[in-house]
Amino acid sequence: MHQLRLFFVALQFFTRLPIPRWVGFEAAWLNHASRYFPLVGLVVGAIAAAVYAAAGLFLPAPVAAVLATAATIYITGAFHEDGFADTCDGLGGGMTRERALEIMKDSRVGAYGAIGVVCILIAKCTTLAMLPPSSAIGALLLAHPLSRLAATSLIWKMEYARAEGKAKPLAQRMSKGEFAIAFATVLLAAAALVVLGLLSVAACAAALLAATLAALWLARKFARRLGGYTGDCLGAVQQLAEVFIYMAVLATLGQGTLA
Repeated sequence: MHQLRLFFVALQFFTRLPIPRWVGFEAAWLNHASRYFPLVGLVVGAIAAAVYAAAGLFLPAPVAAVLATAATIYITGAFHEDGFADTCDGLGGGMTRERALEIMKDSRVGAYGAIGVVCILIAKCTTLAMLPPSSAIGALLLAHPLSRLAATSLIWKMEYARAEGKAKPLAQRMSKGEFAIAFATVLLAAAALVVLGLLSVAACAAALLAATLAALWLARKFARRLGGYTGDCLGAVQQLAEVFIYMAVLATLGQGTLA
């Protein structure tokens, strides 16, 4: 029952989806809810895949891709996109650690953030639209849990950069066992997608590599510029990893411009 509570706490924190009243809430539960972030991503991905499949019955692939992406933004309240925008503003406009963190805390979106969000949304929708329908559905079901696993890896390995912040309750170091649960969620989802024929083993492996590279690149940048991560950084990793995963799946299909 406690594990179910932790999942619902994670679902409540990262989405607008309603949870049962009996769950309750204690801030301390957030310290251990991070193990279920990829499972929350699987729920978001399943909703996005359902929207894509329903739209695809009547509309062209580009429209289905836009609607699926819009569904994830609505479900999460643009939580991760907002973090990505703040990170773009902070790293783009802050020359010092203190100034970067100050900019990231500002609720207003600057030029770097606006341009970054527009670019990443275009990249998402374009890549999804280029995938065959079955691969697009598989990519949505894999990208959302895997990209959240990439973000979770920062909690596992890095220090929190602020004394206080909206992600501070999450900032306790994860144990190896907790991260193993998060990783197992993604591994089982990938295995199911391969068995169902929605994605190949090569596509899943490429997606894992792409998510890892996105997380490593941003983690190194955060360590150098901020001395750790913030809640906005988690959103930035999730967004970049999600796009990288879609691109990795597309790349395995051999549809390169010069191929």
